Formats: sequence, C-alpha cells, structure tokens
Amino acid sequence: MKKLLLCVLAFPLIFFSQDKNDNYIIEGSIFKVSYNEQYEQPNWIEYKVRNVKKNFDRKGRNFYNVDSVFTSNNADYKNNIWDKGHLAPAAAFSDTEANLNATFSFLNCALQHNNLNRYEWSQLERKVREWADSEGDVNVRVDVVFEKNHQTLSTGAHIPTAFKKSITFSDGTNKCFYFLNQPTNGMNWTEFETQCN
Repeated sequence: MKKLLLCVLAFPLIFFSQDKNDNYIIEGSIFKVSYNEQYEQPNWIEYKVRNVKKNFDRKGRNFYNVDSVFTSNNADYKNNIWDKGHLAPAAAFSDTEANLNATFSFLNCALQHNNLNRYEWSQLERKVREWADSEGDVNVRVDVVFEKNHQTLSTGAHIPTAFKKSITFSDGTNKCFYFLNQPTNGMNWTEFETQCN
C-alpha cells in the first residue's frame, strides 16, 4: 500500500506518494500539469494566455524544485544542449510577480533542445500572445511526447522526443503545432503546423 503525505505548495493542497507517479495531476494558480516522476518531465500542461501588461521581468529568476514532486533539477541541464524549456511561458504571466514566479517551477520545465527553445518555440509563444491581444483569451495545451526509443540522461531525467502544442481560440477554432525536440535549422514556426486531432 502506498503511503501518502500531505503537503502544501504555492498550489492547492495535494497528496504525494512515496512511489514515483507517472501521472501526477497538479492544478496550480496559472497551469494544470500531469507530471511523470518516473521520467522527471511533464506529460502535458494546460494554461490560458490572456491580454496582460508586462509588469515584472524574468531577469535573475531561477527554476525551483517542488518538495512534494520528484522532478528534474539543475543537474539535468548542466553542460549539455538541453535548455530548461518553459512550457507555460514566463512572458505570458509577467503581470504579477506571483504568476511569473509560478512559471519557474520545475513542474513547468522540460528538457528542450536549445535551438528549438530559443527560436521557433519562442516565436510561436510570441505569436500566441499576439493572438490573445487581438482575439481574446487563448487556451493552450502542450503534450510532451516520449517515443519508445527516447534517450535518458545519466542524471535520470528522460529527454522528450517531441512537443505538440494545441491552441484553442475563444471562438472554438484551433491550431496545432508539432515540434521534434531537435535543431530546427532556421525553419519558420509556421512550418510546424499540423492537423489537430
């Protein structure tokens, strides 16, 4: 029988199992996430991008661990090509310091190739903010894909194979994008659009 420990985070009360959970659902102030403690990566995350004013800067902020969840940590990102890729982007939640800080939880972080994270992924994040400005609130879900032959770091964290970003507009229409977790070679973010299932 699993032992459950009650813990309090910057999130609502949740229960933590001493066994590694592969589908740990956590609903926080700005996102809902399914976390895979066995892989030390999210399975998926959902959040809403709103038309908000930037009031706080991300400079000097670092990712932090959540004591009750077995996540990746700084060692997984040291001296390699993997960025600490925000899934719910910091720039979309810079309206309050609490919201911005919530994006720096390792619950919201994936091993993402630095070339993808800094270019096409970032460009699509910027475009989603523009859509929120012109179209109203935008719901986003990111599915983190792990194929059977995916890599595992010596530190224990599993490297995602790909990321699927599903975007739903206030009128019910949607757009979907699929990014392999590898260099994008200067492609435009629009080239990653795919059919929504």
